[in-house]
Amino acid sequence: VRDIVGLYMSPPNRAIVLCVDEKSQIQALDREQPVLPMAPGVPERRTHTYLRNGTMSLFAALDIATGAVIGKCYKRHRITEFLDFLKRIDAEIPHDLDVHLVMDNYATHKTTTIKIWLARRPHWHVHFIPTSASWINQVERWFAELTRKQLQRGVHRSTTALEADITTFIDAHNKNPRPYRWVKSADQILASVKRFCHKTMSRTSVPD
Repeated sequence: VRDIVGLYMSPPNRAIVLCVDEKSQIQALDREQPVLPMAPGVPERRTHTYLRNGTMSLFAALDIATGAVIGKCYKRHRITEFLDFLKRIDAEIPHDLDVHLVMDNYATHKTTTIKIWLARRPHWHVHFIPTSASWINQVERWFAELTRKQLQRGVHRSTTALEADITTFIDAHNKNPRPYRWVKSADQILASVKRFCHKTMSRTSVPD
C-alpha cells in the first residue's frame, strides 16, 4: 500500500505511472424489445430481458498524471493478449521516461513470458497491488465510469458493435482527460483498514 500510494502522491520525476488492469467478460447485450425513447411526461422505457451476443475483454492503462487512457479490446484474455497490450503501451509512450506499472498480482501478469519481456526493459518497473485491494488501482474508477456512462445504457447486437462503442468512449475521454485526485495517505488508509478489521472481529466474536 505504501509503495503504490507513494507513487500516487509523489510521482517520480521523468517517469510515467500507469494503472493497468482488465475488464473481462464484457457482454454485448441487446434488449429483447426496442428501447422506447422519452416523451413529454413519459420516461424512457426498456425491457429487463436481454439477448446475449458474446463477450469481450478490455485491457486499459490509466496515466495518473493526465487521466488519459490507453485501451484495447480482445476476444480473449490470456498471456498472449496481455503481452500484446504491453507492446501497445510501449509503442504509445515516450521512450525516454521510466515506466511504473501498477497492477494486480493476477497469475497472467507473473508468467515467464511477461517477466522476460519486462526484463528486457530495465526502465519498466512493476508495482503489484495487495490481494483483494483492487480499489487502490485508479483504473478501476475509470472502468466504473465506462460501465455507468456507456455499457449499462448501450445496445450491442454484436461484439464488433461493443468494441466500436468502447473505442469511441476512450477517444472521447482522451479529448479532455482529467486525472483522479488521490487524497488519503498510506497511514490513513491502513488506519481505516485496521478500524474496519477490529469492528468486524468484535461483531463476529463469540463470548466465552
